[in-house]
Amino acid sequence: MADDGLRSHREQVLAALRQAKKLVAVTHENPDGDALGSLVAMTHVLRALGKDCQAFIDRRELPLPREYDFLNTVGLLTEPPEDLGVFLDCGNLERNPAKAFHHPNMHTVNIDHHHDNKMFGTVNLVDPDASCTAEIVWDLMGPLGVTPTLAIAEALYVALITDTGRFMYENTTARAHVMAADLIEAGVEPHTIYRRVYEDVPYGKLALLARGLSKVKRYDSGRLTVTELSAEDFAEAEAQESFSEGVIDHLRAVDGTAVAALIRDRVGAGRNGERKVSLRSGDERIDVSRIARIKGGGGHPQAAGFATTMGWNELVDFLVGEIDAQLASATSSS
Repeated sequence: MADDGLRSHREQVLAALRQAKKLVAVTHENPDGDALGSLVAMTHVLRALGKDCQAFIDRRELPLPREYDFLNTVGLLTEPPEDLGVFLDCGNLERNPAKAFHHPNMHTVNIDHHHDNKMFGTVNLVDPDASCTAEIVWDLMGPLGVTPTLAIAEALYVALITDTGRFMYENTTARAHVMAADLIEAGVEPHTIYRRVYEDVPYGKLALLARGLSKVKRYDSGRLTVTELSAEDFAEAEAQESFSEGVIDHLRAVDGTAVAALIRDRVGAGRNGERKVSLRSGDERIDVSRIARIKGGGGHPQAAGFATTMGWNELVDFLVGEIDAQLASATSSS
């Protein structure tokens, strides 16, 4: 965080956290490892400071994904409160289930690493160079005088390994490895966390993966590799919604793929036929967050998503058009 602007924002966030007495920590919908890890860690950090802090997750997001259910979420709120909000890993309010209680007079601390963050907070600390939002939380702990307990360290480590793809994605930096070493010093056992997050796979997840792989199609000379998971697929595989995590990584690994896409139905009470499109870039010339933003979503250049009501053909045409447009632009500017 050498940038002067980031440094000043960091001081504003530290001041806001120190002064607050009652806070609620929130994250984006359909939370992933970084979202949940940052949420749990920040909640425990603020409690260590003597703050009245609780974490909020919309009841529709429960139960938490199986691979993260060991994280300490004691005191979890499922109804939106009206306290100072600490928003973690949220590029915008539209992706946040807490948007219903956010109001113009609410004091909001926005901590994130998405490059397209809308800067919606009263104070904002957004560092696109951070490997994950959890890295920013970890960076704030020193000035706040909080040393990582095992609960904090495990939550941060889960966030770090999932958002860096076990240290294999482009966002993996030297600082990410320094953070990992610090968390291991605090008591994290990497093999134990690995087993909890990536192994002990329920059969329903394997069955869902098989269904997804059986529907794979390729378009645009193989540049787009796409599949879908319907509500019926989830039901017949006896799979939770979170079991779809990881399916898209198999698509991105296919030779020649510039963009991988997973289209899946949202399942559970109150979803009302929603569909989500997850995107992964397999070509450094393509920024999938630009594609997602067109449809009201967002994310990172390599990983993004959006909600849609488009049918298969319309959606494929849209994705192919955007892929070709970005590749043409990259070619003309080179």
